[in-house]
Amino acid sequence: MTFITCLRPVARQLFMALTILYGATHAAHAGTVSFEKLTWTEIQAQIQNGTDTIIVPVGGTEQSGPYIAVGKHNIRAQVQAEHIAGRLGHALVAPVIAYVPEGTTTPRSSHMRFAGTISIPPAVFEGLIEGAGESFHVQGFRHVIFIADHGGYLSYLKAAVAKLNNKWRGQGDALYLAAYYDSIGGAFADTLRQRGYGAALGKHADLSDTALMLAIDPTMVRLDALKAAPLPGIAQGVYGGDPRPATAALGEIGTEIQVQAALRALGKAR
Repeated sequence: MTFITCLRPVARQLFMALTILYGATHAAHAGTVSFEKLTWTEIQAQIQNGTDTIIVPVGGTEQSGPYIAVGKHNIRAQVQAEHIAGRLGHALVAPVIAYVPEGTTTPRSSHMRFAGTISIPPAVFEGLIEGAGESFHVQGFRHVIFIADHGGYLSYLKAAVAKLNNKWRGQGDALYLAAYYDSIGGAFADTLRQRGYGAALGKHADLSDTALMLAIDPTMVRLDALKAAPLPGIAQGVYGGDPRPATAALGEIGTEIQVQAALRALGKAR
């Protein structure tokens, strides 16, 4: 038996293994809702087969006290958008918008007073939202849905969405999904109060903020720094409340409230 003859069964097995691996990889990509993980032909095929909605997660890169990493809003918005899209069906999720207004740079104001924050001017942000929305619209997405994980830029986001709708004039629509963001200060905060955590609630990097992050990606929270945190104060970048009682279990309640609020709102809006 020659070397080549011996090699043929091995080569066949290798070919079969690669074929199976390719098939599994292709199936995994085909099942994803992440726009950036698909090829352009896969995206085009999905649009032609009825995918008419894209969710654009808007985050922000800012300080969140000494115990939450600065990409908090980006991670949360991306993950939650994917949960919503998966349950909604016929929807994809755009890459997260991580650059948003966070305060002025000269003089440094708001979150820009702290290292780790990135800010862009409001006009630039509005242009970014409009450009992204128009990009999706011309590709064939009829519903462009923006969710926000941060309240500081909402007026600019709403203004950009209004401009898109005025431009499209019924040939598709843009939507700022207010229910997603409002549910944290509403239903989730009410739930935490009912469980006796009312005093721990604040405006930024508080109990609810930290719990949500623990539920979605605990690697973004520095537990030692959280346990050792002094009473919250603006000097530490924590605006009211007490984050120390936060747990992933509490956060999971909030993440589900957000997803359900978004789905209910979309059911009414559509």
